[in-house]
Amino acid sequence: MRILITEDDMALAEALRFSLTQAGYAVDWVANGAAADEALKEDIFGLLILDLGLPRLDGFEVLRRLRRRNSSMPVLILSGREKPEEKVMGLDLGADDYLVKPFSLNELQARVRALLRRGQGGMSPVISYGELNFDTVGRTASIDGKTLQLSLHEIGVLEVLLHRFGRVVSKEQLVEQLYSYDKEVSHNAIEVYVHRLRKKIAGTGVTVRTLYGRGYLLDYVSH
Repeated sequence: MRILITEDDMALAEALRFSLTQAGYAVDWVANGAAADEALKEDIFGLLILDLGLPRLDGFEVLRRLRRRNSSMPVLILSGREKPEEKVMGLDLGADDYLVKPFSLNELQARVRALLRRGQGGMSPVISYGELNFDTVGRTASIDGKTLQLSLHEIGVLEVLLHRFGRVVSKEQLVEQLYSYDKEVSHNAIEVYVHRLRKKIAGTGVTVRTLYGRGYLLDYVSH
């Protein structure tokens, strides 16, 4: 899942980026509101983490413009502003959550997970098809209670395909969801991750089908 951080405090932004990247998310960062507004026009992010006191365009205006484009992207406001009226304004403009600085990274990650689930229609923390179970909180996959040894890239591919179960996902869409702007990834790398994932989930009833020229589709065939 891809996240955009909009924060002008470089130290905080780097801490957020490191924490979320370690958790397996693809993370992009911009330091001003104008850059955020431009990046959000691409509509490739699963979540926006938004500071309010931004240069060039404040966070309220970034949020206002996002919702004017009819985007339903989950938004988590991070701000040092504690006044109730500012929280109310942010939520009324369409933010989904408001976290006051300072905060713990564990709490941030918990809120991120909750918002991403909400963005996927409020699905259960555990997604199950056949014998395959995926815990969206711990971001782990298991078969009959036994944890699968998956790399972060394989987990990312599986997560994207599960959220689009039964629908075709192109290689371009996988790259967009799994990698930030500063990463250059070939389609061959995606093919390798899919190949490894397919082998590891074999026998669960769930399979990754390749639709040549179109992409991949996660499917379930009952035994």
